[in-house]
Amino acid sequence: MDGDYIIGGIFSIHYYMHTVKHNYTTMPEPPRCTGSMDSRELRFSRAMVFAIEEINNSTELLPGITLGYEIHDSCASVPVAVQVASQFSNGLDPVFYTGDNCSQAGMVMAMVGESGSTPSISMSRILGSFNIAQVSHFATCACLSDKQQYPNFFRTIPSDQFQADALAKLVKHFGWTWIGAVRSDSDYGNNGMASFLQAAQKEGICVEYSVSFYRTHPLSRIQRVADVIRRSTAVVVVAFVASGDMRILLQELSHKPPPPRQWIGSESWVTDPDMLRFNFCAGAIGFGIEQSVIPGLREFLLDLSPTEVAASPLLTEFWEDAFNCRLGKSAAIDERVCDGSEDIQTLQRPYTDTSQLRVTNMAYKAVYAIAHAIHNEVCQDTHSTAQCDKFTRIESKQVLTQLKKLNFTKNGYDVSFDANGDPVARYELVNWQKSESGSIEMVTVGHYDASLPEGQEFHINRNLTWVDSGTQVPVSVCSDSCPPGTRKVLQKGKPICCYDCIPCPDGKISNNSDSPDCFSCPKEFWPNAERDTCLPKPVEFLSFDEVLGIILAAFSVGGACLAIITAAVFFRHRSSPIVRANNSELSFLLLFSLTLCFLCSLTFIGAPSDWSCMLRHTAFGITFVLCISCVLGKTIVVLMAFRSTLPGSNVMKWFGPPQQRMTVVSFTFIQVLICAIWLGLSPPFPMKNLTIYKERIILECALGSAVGFWVVLGYIGLLAVFCFVLAVLARKLPDHFNEAKLITFSMLVFCAVWITFIPAYVSSPGKFTVAVEIFAILASSFGMILCIFAPKCYIILFKPEKNTKKHLMNKN
Repeated sequence: MDGDYIIGGIFSIHYYMHTVKHNYTTMPEPPRCTGSMDSRELRFSRAMVFAIEEINNSTELLPGITLGYEIHDSCASVPVAVQVASQFSNGLDPVFYTGDNCSQAGMVMAMVGESGSTPSISMSRILGSFNIAQVSHFATCACLSDKQQYPNFFRTIPSDQFQADALAKLVKHFGWTWIGAVRSDSDYGNNGMASFLQAAQKEGICVEYSVSFYRTHPLSRIQRVADVIRRSTAVVVVAFVASGDMRILLQELSHKPPPPRQWIGSESWVTDPDMLRFNFCAGAIGFGIEQSVIPGLREFLLDLSPTEVAASPLLTEFWEDAFNCRLGKSAAIDERVCDGSEDIQTLQRPYTDTSQLRVTNMAYKAVYAIAHAIHNEVCQDTHSTAQCDKFTRIESKQVLTQLKKLNFTKNGYDVSFDANGDPVARYELVNWQKSESGSIEMVTVGHYDASLPEGQEFHINRNLTWVDSGTQVPVSVCSDSCPPGTRKVLQKGKPICCYDCIPCPDGKISNNSDSPDCFSCPKEFWPNAERDTCLPKPVEFLSFDEVLGIILAAFSVGGACLAIITAAVFFRHRSSPIVRANNSELSFLLLFSLTLCFLCSLTFIGAPSDWSCMLRHTAFGITFVLCISCVLGKTIVVLMAFRSTLPGSNVMKWFGPPQQRMTVVSFTFIQVLICAIWLGLSPPFPMKNLTIYKERIILECALGSAVGFWVVLGYIGLLAVFCFVLAVLARKLPDHFNEAKLITFSMLVFCAVWITFIPAYVSSPGKFTVAVEIFAILASSFGMILCIFAPKCYIILFKPEKNTKKHLMNKN
């Protein structure tokens, strides 16, 4: 249609171009389209015509100026698109201009299209050389945002970069980490899928396979793609595929029982009403352009007069295909002639379906964008009216400049372009749901707005249905999530989403799912059985509540009671010869020290504290030295008593009771001095031992100074050995007067116990170290009290006839 300013338009109304074998002897025929017609693309072209007629009838936009248009079918092929671009840039006038500006004579001011990204790229390279603006309604390749290569390209549909990011967030939102990827082998599919895979990698999503195809590829190639989808383990398939390509793939999948797959679709096919006939794709989700309303468009689409249809080859083809009849008199024998009874109102085709105008609105807005750019260049707005001069000669470069500044609203929808020629990215999340009648319909279930802050772009406001019309979100993972208490170990040669779950080692936990590593608990904590949390380690010490502690405490108290009973027996019979003959004063002191030895073992039981740690070792050292000193004194008394029976001997005068007491006090004082130095320099203290057992804490008394401990123990050993030697020397004295044999046996038991104590003490772990020490104290104490006092108590209580001076003095 002619006009003061011409706008070009190009749409992929057919999907194939007729291929001709050239013989290079005759002029080749002009390229022509073949195959079935895409009535949705026809609707896009008609929306462009509707917009231009609206503008021509407007009194606000370009008043008094008529816009013309020239619309072409690109056959979705690059050769035809390039030819149309050359025609637009060379001019439409039949007159050949010879001036300097000849190429500008009849050029279009701007053009709308193309629908595909690959043809748009080819056209932009040509049109850009002539500064002719190209406003696409459906070319979404992110590569077209590069203003270095495509400075003249604008679009009213968002870039695939936004859609790819949105799809990656969608996949991540539903927890799918193992997916398949299918793409068109074109600029649209390859660039779109590359953007998606990059975004998916950032979200931690793995791809099992990534395959491509194109509708002109051999059938075997498409069958291989279908087989890959069937054999795969990934339930979710992301398809960045053009509508015409997707139709062929789904037809191939439908030949055999289609595999249950959750389809995630790009805008090109997921909002195409013609695709809804593939019922096995029910549950598919994807992002589509926002629905819109264009007042009057449906009436315009249905208002096709016979004259208008006959004047347009495209409308003629559409009419004949829709009603299965032929216009005119060229019908074959088996074909029906259109008789005028055809009613387009009853037609159920994408052309007449205006219930979900998405891309159609993009074409509508593209025309208005160009019209506003022309208006801003040729019109002067004064007050509420605009004055336009249709004789103003403008160049396409001026329109291109004005498009960069545009910002207007049409039917409630904002139209503007950023520095890359892209609009604000807003999408609707659509879901293919089965209606009550069993048919598939598109339902808007959410929104995505790239202009919102990070994390707030995505919003779902309705329930979704999934593959096979299920209500549960399908699971698509290579490996199940690792529970807390385990860590992920990647499987060799596989993507990061394929891993094994390995339990955390001892002492480490993981408290999150899919943890890449386990971390150690603090020193005083240990993992629970599930290894997902750290619990305080149980504190272990020899307590009065456990069986071992009770037994040792019972023997300790029993030993003390035995010593007290023995002392009571001796006190009751203190005037008897056997008591008087064995130095009763030292005997009572020995029994007192043995009572303290038995009782000091109780300080080793219970939770260690500052006072108990210092008391247990010092009390043990001092009481045992007191005990050994008494035994040593008794041994010396025996030797001295024997010596005093020799003629002229006065030895007992030099080792009487005062000297005996002084001996005991002197030896004990030395131990007291050693203990005082030990406590003053580096005393024992309570300590949490974390090294013996990993899973529990041993509460014990640290020695403070190991030297101090071994000096105390060594001094006791020295006195015991000295006492043992003297007792051995006195063992052959007259029997009835001799206490040396009993002392020898007691010292033999004492030394044996403490010699075996040393390796047992060093090698025993934890609380058993304390138990070994208590056992040594009790064993040596029982050894002395039984060896020294048991025979005497036996005579006193059961053999009183032997408890006489005559019996004791009898050497036979």
